[in-house]
Amino acid sequence: MIKADERREEIANYVIKLGQVRIDDLVEHFGVSRMTIHRHIDQLAQQGVLRKLHGAVTVQPSGIYESTFRYRMTVGRAEKDALARAAMKFIEPGQVVMLDDSTTANAAAPLLLDIKPLTVITNSMSTAELVAHVENVDFICLGGQYHHTYNAYIGIICENSISRLRADVLICSASAISGTTAFIQDQQVVRVKQAMMASCTKRILLLDHAKFDKVALHVFGDLTAFDAVLVTDGISDIATTQLQQAGVRLHIVRTGHHESIG
Repeated sequence: MIKADERREEIANYVIKLGQVRIDDLVEHFGVSRMTIHRHIDQLAQQGVLRKLHGAVTVQPSGIYESTFRYRMTVGRAEKDALARAAMKFIEPGQVVMLDDSTTANAAAPLLLDIKPLTVITNSMSTAELVAHVENVDFICLGGQYHHTYNAYIGIICENSISRLRADVLICSASAISGTTAFIQDQQVVRVKQAMMASCTKRILLLDHAKFDKVALHVFGDLTAFDAVLVTDGISDIATTQLQQAGVRLHIVRTGHHESIG
């Protein structure tokens, strides 16, 4: 029996994937009553995830809602994998590496296991499951309040834990980029990421080019604050030039089986 919150997540991810869906189609697709669909949609609308229309439902602007971790794991896999491979050139055996809760950083986690010994710090449950029992990897899990959407710990307990640690390298991502500014939807996630920035000597930002020319509710930071900004090769020549002229340490990453350039 599927739990109500799991069903809501499935409905949200389905609508996010398609953009807009008719109520009748949701009833047919999920095989539940029209009343049940309406109840789930009403709750998702209250959370700011979806918006009800006459006879249909649509995705709310992505600037205020971060889709679930499970759904984001399925999006842009080639880009995430290419960025993860490119990030490895900034990691050396013996270092302390911190990873945020992004699915992009999660893609980098398995590759770290080829650069042992390491100390790995993260607030991501998914990354924790990958590295917790690996020989020659000292693992520190940042505690705090668990958040289902991110499959991660966030909040003041997590922030305080980060402030008492120091790492050599941070691998992180952002939700949207406008100009040279990185944005995140959730203010609690911003605070955790900013705490990580303050605790790490070298900061590596991994970005799918599709995140450019978009905004989200909260400012994460300026791209010039990172020691390296890795972006997939779909970014325009104009944007590349503008970022370089602004002093961003830009590295263009070829997707597929190519190495990074930059």
